[in-house]
Amino acid sequence: MKLVLDLPESTFSALRISPAQYVDEMRRAAAVKWYELRRISQGKAAELCGVSRAQFIQILSDYRISVLQDDPASPAAEVSS
Repeated sequence: MKLVLDLPESTFSALRISPAQYVDEMRRAAAVKWYELRRISQGKAAELCGVSRAQFIQILSDYRISVLQDDPASPAAEVSS
């Protein structure tokens, strides 16, 4: 699927990146945020970014997002509370 966005040229010059780099950064930011919100899995997030799961884990580290998602209903979460 192709998505078209109208963005001012100044966006790219302000960020000092090319349109292609902008698209990559948007994909990564969206994938990381959706993963953080538990809307998608690591595998789907990696697919969205166009990287391997191992590379996505590194991206999570770059964004300072935990690789592990705590489940509040899990027994381990109850013990640590």
